Amino acid sequence: MIDRPTIERILDAAQIVDVIQEFVPLKKRGVNYLGLCPFHNEKTPSFTVSPSKEIFKCFGCGKVGNSVNFIMEHEHLSYPEALKYLARKYHIEVVEKELTPEELEKQNERESLLVVTAYAARKFTENLFQTDEGITVGLSYFKERGFQQNTLKKFEVGYSFEKRDAFTRQALDDGYKQDFLLKTGLSIQHEDHVFDRFSGRVMFPIHSLSGQVLGFGGRILKSDVKTAKYLNSPESEIYHKSRIVYGIFQARKAITQDDRCYLVEGYTDVMSLHEAGIENVVASSGTSLTQEQVRLIKRFTPNITILYDGDSAGIKASIRGIDIVLEEGMNVRIVLLPDGEDPDSYSKKVSNEEFIKYLREKETDFIRFKTDLLLEEASNDPVRKANLIRDIVRSIAVIPETINRTVYIKECSTHLDITEAVLYHEVNKLRQQRSFQDRNKYPGIEDLPVPPQVIQKQVKQEIITYYSEKEIIRLLLKFGSTEFERKIRSEDGKEEVTMVSDYIVREITSDDLLFNDETCAKIFEEFRFFCQQGIFPGDKQFIKHEDPAISQLSADLLSYSHELSRIWRDKQTFVETEDMKLKDIVPDVVLKFKSDKIKVRLKENMIQLEDAAKKGDTERILALQKKDQNLKAAMRMISEKLGNRIVL
Repeated sequence: MIDRPTIERILDAAQIVDVIQEFVPLKKRGVNYLGLCPFHNEKTPSFTVSPSKEIFKCFGCGKVGNSVNFIMEHEHLSYPEALKYLARKYHIEVVEKELTPEELEKQNERESLLVVTAYAARKFTENLFQTDEGITVGLSYFKERGFQQNTLKKFEVGYSFEKRDAFTRQALDDGYKQDFLLKTGLSIQHEDHVFDRFSGRVMFPIHSLSGQVLGFGGRILKSDVKTAKYLNSPESEIYHKSRIVYGIFQARKAITQDDRCYLVEGYTDVMSLHEAGIENVVASSGTSLTQEQVRLIKRFTPNITILYDGDSAGIKASIRGIDIVLEEGMNVRIVLLPDGEDPDSYSKKVSNEEFIKYLREKETDFIRFKTDLLLEEASNDPVRKANLIRDIVRSIAVIPETINRTVYIKECSTHLDITEAVLYHEVNKLRQQRSFQDRNKYPGIEDLPVPPQVIQKQVKQEIITYYSEKEIIRLLLKFGSTEFERKIRSEDGKEEVTMVSDYIVREITSDDLLFNDETCAKIFEEFRFFCQQGIFPGDKQFIKHEDPAISQLSADLLSYSHELSRIWRDKQTFVETEDMKLKDIVPDVVLKFKSDKIKVRLKENMIQLEDAAKKGDTERILALQKKDQNLKAAMRMISEKLGNRIVL
């Protein structure tokens, strides 16, 4: 457990803009910051971060919360894990006891898998730098490749011993469960034998955006062994190769700063470019780009430059997969390296300045690159040229932005010596086909993957009070410590000041009213306790609350507050704000809350009355009728106080 003072230090230190900017590029808009939401795919930014309120809110998908909530949601961490993440970021010491094997068993599977991969990364690094075999075999390989030791440590590379079960035995001896070793793919079981997946390989940990080790890539060092040169971790609960790119943890800040991402193929390509002074680089690790990987990069920049080996035999096949990048609305450029070179070799052959200059000068728009490449292949063959045009048109057709498509059509028209009208016709035809296919994916009920079922939803009585409960809590959070009224006491002539929280708590507790929503009830009880002590807590106390449900609800309710536009302030326009009308708003909201509670009681009373009538219980019927009259009388009184409005 983390004690409350430590939690408070972490929450006080965590600056929400600073925390979120590690994952989402933000731009200042007025007093807030705006960016693309990391929790759902969007093209127009709706993700807002308020440094003054210390909350984030996406008005697209509805995600909301404070710094801890963001880390929990983004990195799929528990509340204590998110706190530890922020503690590490701000160098706050969190003292916790070592977990025993029994306690490790009680952790949920995902947490346990992350613990195992973190342990493995440490052991592989120790093997590389601190053992004779690691230094002789693994470190020698990296030195021959020209890598500096600080780069090796930056990427936490390591070495797995040649002995077939060395790592597995060590992990089991250190108390890690065999089940988790198998689920992470670090170990393999064959009949009764358990052995290492990566024996005799140099190891490349694959990190999440926050630096957690999700999986590994391993390179074999022996040339005479009949096995794959590179081997990756299998798919697991924590590692999905289609959703991560190698080096994103080390590159995310540089990508945002340079507003560009370089994409290479291998682990050592990424490391070599870092040594060449280019840190905004990631690798697809030899796999075709996926939509999830493209969207991950797009969260940091819309500009991507792909580096191709000069003698890459599969270049024509690989560029066909880049349409998915264009489809996501990204700006794609290509750099073709000299014959026989890859990013690793060429960056070491020339100076850093020459390498960077080469990338800038040789960078070509993807459509032009593809056109030149296919034109060379088509030569003067009209059939091949027609196929080339169709191929180019297919790429242009997936681009979502109309202006970008128009520019590419004009360029291709000139480059391919074909009229724009023909290209427009083909592009529009393809886009219409795609649109038709999307609309008609499931043309009939019989084609749906699951037959639709009519579900009769029962409306819970608690729904009646849902909005009024939330509004009561919102007023407490936003105006609880604001003065509501001042009165002179007749008995002693002293002035009595009533705060908004005093008034609301008094009105609700005097009628013994309760909250149906559990989180609302918790917040109200804390306010009641503080009011009894003469303390008036601010909204930050609840936004930074140790209970994630309370902090998230508080952030959600406070995110709906509106601020006066600077344009109207500059014009010195008088606009009556909510805090100016508290004497009207607060009593009305309390009365609405009470009326909703009465509605619930009226419905409950009616059900009981029907039951009593069925049983012929005259005495109970009379009592319930009397109660019904009293409740309706109370409802009429509330309606009159609200100005004879019908209370819905």
